[in-house]
Formats: sequence, structure tokens, C-alpha cells
Amino acid sequence: MQPHVIIVGGGFAGLHAAKALAKQPVRITLIDRRNYHLFQPLLYQVAMAGLSPGNIAAPLRGILRNQKSVRVLLGEVRDIDPDNRTVTLDDGSNLSYDYLVVATGSSHSYFGHDEWEPVAPGLKSLADALEIRQRVLLAFEKAEREQDPAARQAWLTFVVVGGGPTGVELAGALGELANYTLRGNFRSIDPSSARIYLIEGLERVLPPFDPSLSAKAEASLRRLGVTVRTKTLVTNVTPDYVVLKRGDQEEVLPCKTVLWAAGVQASPMGKLIQERTGVQLDRVGRVMVEPDLSVQGYPSLFVIGDLAHFAHGLERPLPGLAPVAMQQGDHIGRVIASRLANRPAAPFRYRDKGTMATIGRAAAVAEIVGLKLSGFIAWLTWLFVHLMYLVGFENRILVFLQWAWNYFTYKRGVRLIVGRFGAGAPESIGSGAPAQRQGGA
Repeated sequence: MQPHVIIVGGGFAGLHAAKALAKQPVRITLIDRRNYHLFQPLLYQVAMAGLSPGNIAAPLRGILRNQKSVRVLLGEVRDIDPDNRTVTLDDGSNLSYDYLVVATGSSHSYFGHDEWEPVAPGLKSLADALEIRQRVLLAFEKAEREQDPAARQAWLTFVVVGGGPTGVELAGALGELANYTLRGNFRSIDPSSARIYLIEGLERVLPPFDPSLSAKAEASLRRLGVTVRTKTLVTNVTPDYVVLKRGDQEEVLPCKTVLWAAGVQASPMGKLIQERTGVQLDRVGRVMVEPDLSVQGYPSLFVIGDLAHFAHGLERPLPGLAPVAMQQGDHIGRVIASRLANRPAAPFRYRDKGTMATIGRAAAVAEIVGLKLSGFIAWLTWLFVHLMYLVGFENRILVFLQWAWNYFTYKRGVRLIVGRFGAGAPESIGSGAPAQRQGGA
């Protein structure tokens, strides 16, 4: 019987690993708790009503339908036994493997304040994006009905915590929504009067980028009406206000909508792997992997993507970015092919193709093979790269057409409130009984 490869996680890393093994004489089982692959770099556009969920997600079975060696299972891994090479699923069933590839990613971190999560949602899943879209749109609806000026302004105040790419993109999209998309849609409020704050604890936004690009990104945000607060920490988050601290000064900022983009933590699978193998974890729970991406002492167990801490030959560990995950997935295919041919496996080498972030309409920053781009040309580059990496020809066409429509009309057609519950959400709008919260549309 052919060797059995189990891949846990259908994100960038897991999907690329499955595809990289297409021509190898192996059986592959891909396990994910969701039945779709999500293009996370565009998740913020779903959250800001620019794209529909279906534009950036594709069913895993559909993606892999022509790869007959792959079996897709909807489920969740509850335990692993690396000594006996088995995994246990949530229904209690056990699967044996010859090679196990774990690519379960990461989630947002609240730095020890998990009680903030219900008030300040992060952005890692479609459910998160729809929750954020609901909260943002409901904030404008509540402001429209509010008679007290101070309370109205609290509804029209938005705080984005974290000045990395996700935070910058969220804040920029919020600025576009308030200043352009919603213009003329309300009668009692002016959406452009919304106050949008981007909070960053370090001295500049987009810390991994060149300082000149960080400055240009900040200037673009300010043109969209975003107030950027650097060297500022969030010390408390409540449904009615946030507490900001800069140096010795504290400020209580009344607001009803807080969006979290400040930190990440590895999936719980990292802790499980540590318990079963004794491998070391870094401070955010990522697994310290060997040069070939395997776990020390367990050459048939691999950890890739956001769950892997890879720092061999590098000044700092590789970041949790889609290009890193995709290249690691491709590398797993080469490693397993070498093992099957009884050849030594080459160590993983990351080829840095650059980083980029968009800041609203026709504005972006990018570092590509030593070039520092900003403005319209960086934005066009950002569009091209994201379209090319988006899974599925149909999705590429739909997203391109939606972007073109948004660009020329300033409109965002997915301004749908699909649930009635959440921080500050009214139980009902208009007449009728409260609607049930929707799970995925």
C-alpha cells in the first residue's frame, strides 16, 4: 500500500503541501474543520463590505477534485500519537500515517486580556469578518437614531488596535467607507464625521517596512481621516470606551466599536505537539522546527505555516505571511519525495519576494526585491499579486469586477447586516421578531 500522508489544515501551507505531492506515489488525507480554503489577505475587504465571503473562499473538495490521491475530511484533530503515528479526530476515530503535516495556523492574541475579545473582535476567519461588518454598519445605524450628541459621537468613533498590515488596511477601508461609500446614505448624520483611530504601541505603523514607507502609509491614512496614535498602548477595553496610555498620560476615549489587529498566537495544536514530543515552543506558541521543517526527534512529523517557528540561518524567525506558508507547503512535497527515494532532504530556504499593504483607494506601499514602491503604482502591484494568488479563476474574475466597480463608483455593494446580536447591537431594527444570527453568508 502507498505511504499515507495526513495534512491537518487547508490554509495556504496545507493546500500547497497537498498540491506539491500530486505526482508522488502517496495517499493524502487533508483534514480541516472548515470545508473551504480562505484567502486571508483579502479578509478585511469582507469585513469592510467590499467583497462577499464567496469571493475569497473556495471549497477544498472543489480545489482538489482532480487530484485523485487526495481525500478531504471535514473534522478536527483532537490528539496525535507521534510514536505510533496516529491521529485522533473529534468523532473518536483514529487514522494512521506515514507522514504527518500540521498546518493549523494562528489566531489573534489579546496579551493576557482574553476578556476583551467579545468587545474587540479580531480578524482571522469569515465569521470574524462578518461580525466586524455587522458591528461597523450597526454603529452608523445606531448613530442615525441617537439624539444625544455625545452618545452619537461614541457610535461614530472607531478604534483599530494594531498598526501592522491588517490594522492599516482595516483603518484605511474604514476611512473609505465613512468618507465615500456611505456619503448621502443617512439623513441625521454625516458619516464623514466619524472618528477613526489607529493605535500602535511602537514608534511607527507598519514596523517591518522601511521607515520611509511607514511615513507614506501614515500620510495616506491621515488623508482618509484616520488619526494615527503611535507609542500608545491600550490598557482597557469596554463596550463604551477604551483607555489609551502614552508615556505617563492616560486617556479615556468613548467609543462603541473596537477592532483588534494587534497580535497573534499559535493554534492550540502547538501545545499538543509539545506535550506529545517535548519540542520547544516560542513565546506565542509556535513549534521550533528543524531545517527541513520536521519536529526534532520525529522526522515524519512536520509543522509548517504560521504554527512553525523557523529561524535557521536568519536574524529573526520567518513571519506568519502567506508567501512563507506557501513556500513551506511546496517544500514539504520535495522533502517527502526525497524520503521516498531514500535521498537526503534539503533544508528549507525562504525566497523573500517582498511585502505590501494597501491603504485604501489607489494607495499602497510595497517592498519588492529591494524596490520601495508607494502610491498608485504600489496599489496596482498589490492588486495584481493578490489576484494571481487568489484560488480559482472564477473568484479572480469576480474580485476584479468588484474592485473595478468599487473604484469607479466608490460604492460597496455588500453592506448587509446579517445578524442582530453583538456588542451594542439592537435586538431588532424596524418591526418583527429578532432574527437569528447567520453563520456564514
